[in-house]
Amino acid sequence: MLLEGKKGLIYGVRNDRSIGWGCAKSLAREGAQLAFSVFGDREEKDMNKLAPSLPENAVKLIAQCDLNRDDQIAALQERVAEVFDGTLDFVIHSVAFAKGLSGRYVDVSADDWLISLQSSAYTLVTAARAAEPLMTEGGSITTLTYIGGERVIPNYNSAGIGKAALESSVRYLAADLGPKNIRVNALSAGPTMTLSARGISGFGDMYKQHAQISPLRHSTTPDEVGDACAFLTSHWARGITGEVIYVDSGYHILGFPTLPTASES
Repeated sequence: MLLEGKKGLIYGVRNDRSIGWGCAKSLAREGAQLAFSVFGDREEKDMNKLAPSLPENAVKLIAQCDLNRDDQIAALQERVAEVFDGTLDFVIHSVAFAKGLSGRYVDVSADDWLISLQSSAYTLVTAARAAEPLMTEGGSITTLTYIGGERVIPNYNSAGIGKAALESSVRYLAADLGPKNIRVNALSAGPTMTLSARGISGFGDMYKQHAQISPLRHSTTPDEVGDACAFLTSHWARGITGEVIYVDSGYHILGFPTLPTASES
């Protein structure tokens, strides 16, 4: 298997529709051993229900951690080091939170703007800093982003700013950690029916239109993103770092999207 014997930590799985869960399924299928970091009691309860559906012995740890709190990060790393014998091969960062999505971006408050940057972008920095001492033989860090960090998406506002900062952080972290053979990349998924996405006004219409317009003519699934994540985590991607790789049915290549022709409808 592609990831036989590899040990990794996944931050941010919320339920079975999370992109992070899609990544977990692909990684476990390829032989990886996994630790999960969840935000609170509710997420831990849901993760405990999901864990048995993964291959036997794939899940080594489920623990709570707020990546905005240094004490919780330190406590988590101690537990991860204990269950994985002091080493870590990969980290998956599936963490984001934003306020001030609807209305005009010019009206976003400073507090909402800062919350988005802290939760969506700086948490990648804290996750990478915590993982570095455990990646003694190199490793891979992968985060999840969205095209709203590059283009204007309705009702995305401060979340888009958070993704832009996240993608820039990928490049700076890749430069810092590359000499230790630690690779840092991002996967930019198309619209998927996650719990967070449903909180964006008008998302349902955007989701349907993406499937109609994208070159492959279908919506992005968490499993597609998960398989790309397994590739990036593996030895096959050993020469890739600092990149944003799109898993969006080709939507990002379009300069002026058009609706399907009559023969396709």
